[in-house]
Amino acid sequence: MKPRPGIIVGLAGWLLAASASAQVERIWLTHRTSDPSKIVVNWETTEPGNSVVRYGLSQDYTETVAVEETVTLHHVEIPLAKRDTTYHYSVSTGDQTSSDATFKSYPTDVLRVAVVADWQGKPKLDAILQDNVHLLLTAGDNIDCLHRLCGVGVKDCTMPYGELIDRYPDLFRSTPFMPVLGNHDREIRPRGPKPPAEPVYDIDATAFRDFFELPGDEWNWYFDMADFGVRFVALDLNHISDMGTTWQTCHPFDKDSAQYQWYEKLLGGPQPSFVVTLYNERNASVRSQVGGSWGKLLRRGTIAITGFGYFAERAEVDDFTYYNTSLSGKGDKYPDPKSKFLASENSYVLMTFTRNPLKMAVEIKNLEGQVLDRKEFRVTP
Repeated sequence: MKPRPGIIVGLAGWLLAASASAQVERIWLTHRTSDPSKIVVNWETTEPGNSVVRYGLSQDYTETVAVEETVTLHHVEIPLAKRDTTYHYSVSTGDQTSSDATFKSYPTDVLRVAVVADWQGKPKLDAILQDNVHLLLTAGDNIDCLHRLCGVGVKDCTMPYGELIDRYPDLFRSTPFMPVLGNHDREIRPRGPKPPAEPVYDIDATAFRDFFELPGDEWNWYFDMADFGVRFVALDLNHISDMGTTWQTCHPFDKDSAQYQWYEKLLGGPQPSFVVTLYNERNASVRSQVGGSWGKLLRRGTIAITGFGYFAERAEVDDFTYYNTSLSGKGDKYPDPKSKFLASENSYVLMTFTRNPLKMAVEIKNLEGQVLDRKEFRVTP
């Protein structure tokens, strides 16, 4: 995995309950590899120390995993032996401890996965909690920017991500979270009306990659749920028209780029029954890149989901389905030329996978939990 450089830890407002109780409050779950039988427990402390996770099927924890390194950002991977099970866990760093928390291991019959984007409006997410999802993904823009809390030009400050976790503690303690990059996630300077002398965005996404423990290069990744025949793929595509300027936000995506070749290789050969690709750029822009080659690659999969626009949409192009979702979904609409559903609604996407029969149901839902649009995808013989 990547080295852990010194992290700027935020002292503003939260201080992680650095009181006599030394309670650890900021906890979130991720995956480090494309293996659903392992999960990473992450937390942050005010004082550096070791990393210990105690866990089991009750508060009488029977398992312990410890990492003996002195850090304030903690990432500990634990194995999960059972499916369809609620695990209890607690973390500790020296005398800093957490209360008992729980999460669900992955199911054997029905899998529910939510996709969100554009957290800037700080919405209530009660509907997602009520959906009892097993995995939470994003389609970019998980924070508003880095420089608001961190100062201009600072790349390795994780404070805005800590603020995100603090806003939804029950959700992040109980649900594995695998975010995708947007331009806001690496904005280290105000954008302004024209490209300035210095880069506005940290293309390497230093803070994002330090805070979240994700597979692969972390700015792109994939995660498989083989039992349900699905692969989730994260791409780094956002504001692609700014490539080559000081407004450039994402990694290159031309045909000779590492990103294009990685995606082309990933989608070469036999594929899972369902491939869901996630990014943070306008769908019509992505599929037209490299003379339409990106569109051809996407169509090797099943659906693509973006969080670029502030609206809810499903579009159908060349027998392929594109989605746009946003938690801040009441902005200007610029529909896909092939739009089939379009609404000014704060929304998220809920995917439900079943094994018998093997199918994927995709719903666009508003934040009251109402289904706005629904489509089923089945495996054809």
